[in-house]
Amino acid sequence: MRKVINKAAELYGLDTAEVSVTLTNNDHIREINRNYRNKDAATDVISFALNEGEEPEIIDGPDVNMLGDIIISIERAMDQAEEYGHSLERELAFLTVHGMMHLLGYDHIEEEDRREMRKEEEYVLGHLGIIRA
Repeated sequence: MRKVINKAAELYGLDTAEVSVTLTNNDHIREINRNYRNKDAATDVISFALNEGEEPEIIDGPDVNMLGDIIISIERAMDQAEEYGHSLERELAFLTVHGMMHLLGYDHIEEEDRREMRKEEEYVLGHLGIIRA
């Protein structure tokens, strides 16, 4: 997961960026999903970007670009790895890059946006030698 985040940072020129990653279970991510997205279901990954919208300028703060938070359900990742027939490592790499793309402003609500986001995910994972089976 650290390698994925570092590779994305390198490829997208995020020299001073910081990302928080939380690993949790299905019950906890379901609670987060319900409270913040009004979806009462467990999900695999949720991202909270800190660079969206109008944020006040921090004067004399540290020279760090706080991108946001990525929250991943390990339980869901394990289930999906088994379902898709690949390793947990591959699934966690995908969920991490998916979360990173959201932090960078990509989304997948519209089909065209989903294709663009997937292309960027594969771009990062490809640089790590992680490809679809």
